[in-house]
Amino acid sequence: MEQHYLGSLLHLADSTLPIGSYTHSAGLETFVQQGLVNSRTTAAAFVRNMLQNNLQYNDAAFMSLAYTAATAQNITALLELQELCSAVKAPRELREASHKLGARLTRIFSRRYIDPLMTQYEAAAGTGPHYCLVFGVYACLLGIPLSAALYAFYYNAAAAMVTNCVKLVPLGQMDGQDIIFDLQPLLQELTTATMQPDKTLLGLCNAGFDIRSMQHERLYSRLYMS
Repeated sequence: MEQHYLGSLLHLADSTLPIGSYTHSAGLETFVQQGLVNSRTTAAAFVRNMLQNNLQYNDAAFMSLAYTAATAQNITALLELQELCSAVKAPRELREASHKLGARLTRIFSRRYIDPLMTQYEAAAGTGPHYCLVFGVYACLLGIPLSAALYAFYYNAAAAMVTNCVKLVPLGQMDGQDIIFDLQPLLQELTTATMQPDKTLLGLCNAGFDIRSMQHERLYSRLYMS
């Protein structure tokens, strides 16, 4: 079957999109400065735990649910997800980063893909639409299958974390690539698990991630915004 959506998927998940994602470490910088992530082994453990214990129940789950809401053109469900997403992002830097990335992603794709649902959502989003929700809505509008969108979402997050580990620890480039090779079975497992997220588990995560994201605000020196 011709994968007509491939170009749109690569574009939507492209790490070089000018939305500023490279300026955020999602708390990793704190882990490195505290000496908790200091080698290839600990970097791999950080990325794996972030994917399994945080992203699966937070941004990836929200992305999947936003896709479903967009499929049904359900603005009520989408705005509920907006409120929930804001509520579970306790660290200020993570919440603000999500709004900024979401607004910039919307600015890019809304120029070419105009849809009443997205127009309503953007207008009602207040401080800005969340990145994960915008990703889910546009994945649906672009005709990208949910499974492909989820895998790309997880891969994009994993690759960004690995890139940050290479810079901050620091690691060798091949160490980073080996981590990504080893993550691929997990990415597929997480994709399957997030096709129909359990809404009662939204926001479930390891509190250590949130605490160190909060501590990031007061680090003596910082390379990243979060």
